[in-house]
Amino acid sequence: MSRNTGADCRQCRREGQKLLLKGTRCYTEKCALDRRGYGPGQHGNSKGKKKISQYGIQLREKQKLRRYYCLSESQFNGYFHDAARKRGVTGENFIKILESRLDNVVYRMGFALSRKQSRQLINQGHILVNGKKVDIPSYLLKIGDTVEIKSKSRSLLTVTDAINTTRTSTPQSWLEVDYDNCRGKVQALPAREDLDFPIREELIVEFYSK
Repeated sequence: MSRNTGADCRQCRREGQKLLLKGTRCYTEKCALDRRGYGPGQHGNSKGKKKISQYGIQLREKQKLRRYYCLSESQFNGYFHDAARKRGVTGENFIKILESRLDNVVYRMGFALSRKQSRQLINQGHILVNGKKVDIPSYLLKIGDTVEIKSKSRSLLTVTDAINTTRTSTPQSWLEVDYDNCRGKVQALPAREDLDFPIREELIVEFYSK
């Protein structure tokens, strides 16, 4: 399955969980999941729903996490198999890889209000990593890497709105952020407890283990 290009709110309703794909809109009364807390489509609100099998539960958990990070099926599969080849707990390795993507880090630092918005900034060449332009959203960051908005791009409405909205919140513990200079640094690899999204990664491991 390729990356979903349909309505973001339908994805949240399908998973029954806020995936924060619309940024701050997800916290307002306009949130489609709050207004229509059932699945999309003509059968989304039907009362006689079938019992979901264990495989179905695992599949939904996988799809929920894939959509949360806005990844294609092939990207998601590739990251999982990379995590499985590493030493340590596969589920935790997987989360670390997903969180280390440049588009996620730009979003986590508060320079964008959503991962899609972050990806646009990167694709358009507004982001520097260690002082050099990087226009690949999937670029994986390491400890010590610095991320910043190009000086000529700091006045973009997208950037100023994001910073004004997020600068009062506490950044992720593994990230250091200087909002005045639109710069941040990766201080450590993200830990499992840093993920603020309810996910059971062990179900995803079980899904791929079949």
